[in-house]
Amino acid sequence: MEVTITEFSSFKIGELSEGCKHCVLGKKLVLFITGACPRKCWYCPVADEKFQNDVIYANEEKIISVSDAINEAILCNASGAGITGGDPLTRLNRCLEYIKSLKIKFGKEFHIHLYTSFDLVNENNLKELFDAGLDEIRFHADFYNKNKWNNIYIAKKFNWKIGIEIPCIPDLKKETYEIIEFFKDKVDFFNLNELEAADSKRNLVFDKGYKSKNELSYGIKGSEELALEILNHYKDKNINIHFCTSRLKNNQQLGNRIKLRAENIKKNYDIVTKNGSLIRGAIYIDKPSFNYLEHVKQIEETKIVNDLENLKNKLTEKFGIIDIGIDKKKFRLFASKKFVEKNKKYLKSINLYPAVVEELATCDLFEIEIDFL
Repeated sequence: MEVTITEFSSFKIGELSEGCKHCVLGKKLVLFITGACPRKCWYCPVADEKFQNDVIYANEEKIISVSDAINEAILCNASGAGITGGDPLTRLNRCLEYIKSLKIKFGKEFHIHLYTSFDLVNENNLKELFDAGLDEIRFHADFYNKNKWNNIYIAKKFNWKIGIEIPCIPDLKKETYEIIEFFKDKVDFFNLNELEAADSKRNLVFDKGYKSKNELSYGIKGSEELALEILNHYKDKNINIHFCTSRLKNNQQLGNRIKLRAENIKKNYDIVTKNGSLIRGAIYIDKPSFNYLEHVKQIEETKIVNDLENLKNKLTEKFGIIDIGIDKKKFRLFASKKFVEKNKKYLKSINLYPAVVEELATCDLFEIEIDFL
């Protein structure tokens, strides 16, 4: 068995797990079920606004209900969900609610995996997850303490797929081999994730002396090299190991998901690029700056929305167009690129700020470029 470079910019021996097969296509809903966690890993990538906070996110959107998660899954054409945290086992009942609801809505084929540690594992909570319909469970094995590794035997009592998922840390080569050796006859697959730095207080990767592999990447120098060494070591051992690169996460997992979402949220005034971004005309009531949202929020939100409604009606009446949208999050109007370019003089004459914007088809419509006219 040879080490294979996948079409998704990753490396593997053996087969990808079912969860990964959905993920690389961008078809997994990323369900961050809570930031609560009993562990304090120095390489934790969780953002500050999530870490140890009991919040829920579906992809990039903060949510409060199962219906929110279902709506996001629909927008992204999701064929499954990956439940993560924090440690999902700190909120077991919430996990059960979401798993059952997603299965009811989308059917048994909607593939759900969950990523946890061994810290909170017991037979009762794993049985509840299995009975709820969880298809695949992945464990983070502690590099520094083997005391709870034997909890894997509890997971093996249930007829689901089991994996070990850990970051590939250059200075923990010995520990990584020990993990693989212990679990290789007990699990269905291993996922080695490229070690990445993160913009969070918890993430101490740079503090430990690690360096980015290049100035454009959060991936850490030496992580991929260790992963390839491990893959080559085990290539004749009948074992499934996947090295998930930062390129895969950004270009395939996230990139493909955004493309799917773009096709579902696009309006008649949008141009969808091959990368899944949206090009559209935008009309601002005040010229955006780094504190634009804070500035307009000083005005009563209801008044802003009413003003935008009135402005939309005025433009519709004057130009006879129907396709004008209201962005209630960023307090602006949307129209076609052609419309704002053609009518920029008029729009500016009534103290508006027309622009052509390119933004990602995420819930926050992250701006890639704004070109004021």
